[in-house]
Amino acid sequence: MKVIFLKDVKGKGKKGEVKNVADGYAHNFLIKQGLAIEANNANVSSLNAQKKKEEKQAAEEFEEAKRLKEKLEKVTVELSAKAGEGGRLFGSITSKQIAEELQKKENIKIDKRKIELDDAIRSLGYTKVPVKLHTEVTASLNVHVKEAN
Repeated sequence: MKVIFLKDVKGKGKKGEVKNVADGYAHNFLIKQGLAIEANNANVSSLNAQKKKEEKQAAEEFEEAKRLKEKLEKVTVELSAKAGEGGRLFGSITSKQIAEELQKKENIKIDKRKIELDDAIRSLGYTKVPVKLHTEVTASLNVHVKEAN
């Protein structure tokens, strides 16, 4: 019997796949547990429509990430912190602080986990910080740390 998997089933198939399985296995386990549905014409066409919708949404997300990248590359986030001799900061600038300042000044909301700061910024001056907006789109954000009075 041909079935369309609604969820991943270990050793049998992934979500969205159409596979041929034993009739008893399909009726007594997969369909009963809500893991799969029978692959008739209506279900297959709805699966194809759903796949097209997901592809369109993924393309829109990619375009949005590209637009946001262009916007971010033009922005410089300015933060101030207390510093000692040689421009070393007392403490550090974290991705959370950068995200909050970006939200406050530019009204651009970015999750702090997307800001790929290897180690917190511990010195004054300009720093380029990579921001992963999409699996294929990474922007570099300028962060300017100046001394607080």
